[in-house]
Amino acid sequence: MADNNNKSDTDTIDTSHNQKVQHLIDTLQGEHIGGDGKRAIIFRMVMSDHLCPFGLKSIDALKHAGYDIIDRHITTQDENKLVKETLGVKTTPQTFIDGRRIGGNDDLQVFLGNSEPKKEDDKTYAPIIAIFSVTALMTLALCWAFSISVLSMQALMWFVALSMCVLAIKKLEDLEGFTTGFLGYDLLARRMVRYAYVYPFLEAFAGIAMLADQPWLNPIAGIVAFTIGLIGGISVIKAVYIDKRELKCACVGGDSNVPLGAISLTENVMMFGMGGYMLMCALL
Repeated sequence: MADNNNKSDTDTIDTSHNQKVQHLIDTLQGEHIGGDGKRAIIFRMVMSDHLCPFGLKSIDALKHAGYDIIDRHITTQDENKLVKETLGVKTTPQTFIDGRRIGGNDDLQVFLGNSEPKKEDDKTYAPIIAIFSVTALMTLALCWAFSISVLSMQALMWFVALSMCVLAIKKLEDLEGFTTGFLGYDLLARRMVRYAYVYPFLEAFAGIAMLADQPWLNPIAGIVAFTIGLIGGISVIKAVYIDKRELKCACVGGDSNVPLGAISLTENVMMFGMGGYMLMCALL
C-alpha cells in the first residue's frame, strides 16, 4: 500500500542511520510503500522527462522481497545534485537497508540474491544461444507453414540462412567494434583490413541469397558462404586450438563476452558446409 504524502510518521530512521540520509528523506517528496519485511530507503529519479529504469527495477525487486520501502523521488537536477553530494555517490538510484548503503540497482540485485556479481571479463554464451534458439524456432515455423520436414535439407538451409542473417545484423550494429575483435584472429583480415569491414555484408548477402533460393543466385551465394566459412574456420582453429589464445568471439558483434572457440567454429562450419552443398547442387 502506498502513501503519496511527502512523509509520514513511519518515514523516519533510527539513530543507526546517518542524519544526512534522514535529511534527504525529509526534503524529498515520494511515498511510503508498506511491507512486512525490513525497512529499505531508496532515492531514485522521477522527473517529468525521465523516469529512471534502474530505479523502477530496484523498487520492483524490493517489493517482491517484501521490504517496507521509503521511496524518495529526485524530481529536479538540483535535487539530483543534492543527493549525490550528500551521499557521496556518482549515480542514482541509491538504496539503504538497515542503515547500510547497498548501492545502485546492480548492487541491490546481488544483495537480494537475484543476480551474481558482474565482472568485466565474465564469459557468456547467452547471445549466441538466444540467436540460435530463435532461428531454430523460426525454421520450425517455416517448416510448419510450408509442410516441410524438419529433417529435410530445406529446413537445414533455412536455419543456416536465418542464423547468418541475424549474426550479420549483430555485427553491423557496431561495425567498428566488430572489426576490432575480428582483426584479433582472422587470418585474411589481418592481411587485408578492409575485408573485416566487408565480412558482415558478405555474410548477410549469402544468408539472404540462400533464403531466395534462385538457381542463378545459388552458386554465387555458395561461393561466398564456402569461402568466408573456410577462412573463418581455419582462423579460429589456428587461434584457439593451435596458438592456444583466449580471445572474445566477434561473431555476435564487438561488445560481447562470448569466448572464441567452438561457437565461432560452428558458425563457420555451417557456412562452409552449406556453401559447399549449394555449389555441388549447382554443378550436378
